[in-house]
Amino acid sequence: MLMGIAPILGPELLFTLRAMGHGDEIALVDANYPAQEHARRLVRADGLPLVPLLDAVLQLLPVDDFVPEALFRASVRGNPSHADPVHAEMEKVCARRAKGFKLVALAGDAFYARVKAAHTVIATGEPRLYANIVIRKGVIYPRKNEL
Repeated sequence: MLMGIAPILGPELLFTLRAMGHGDEIALVDANYPAQEHARRLVRADGLPLVPLLDAVLQLLPVDDFVPEALFRASVRGNPSHADPVHAEMEKVCARRAKGFKLVALAGDAFYARVKAAHTVIATGEPRLYANIVIRKGVIYPRKNEL
């Protein structure tokens, strides 16, 4: 346990978040997602639901403000105009932790391609379908006194 870091974040995930650089992407995927097949690097978070894990990750990971879109979610049956209740929960977390960023729905093939290119895939135990998100890492700006 560490002070100020959610205990849901295990050592392998913390290592991954720290190792990522600006512009790298991380995917958090549900239990039905073919994570092993799509991952360049895979971190297992079996048994953990996606939304609390997303909340914990976004408390530590800066979202990329160098690009117009940095948060992407899967779509219901590949149709970006459809959303499930889990997407509303994800949007709520993103609105609180990544202010000013829109959660962009991607069609199935576009979302799969983004996951396959991600730095790391986190395979959660989330049972709900289409509960998948990709986050593009930003930078932590130096404080004025660090310049």
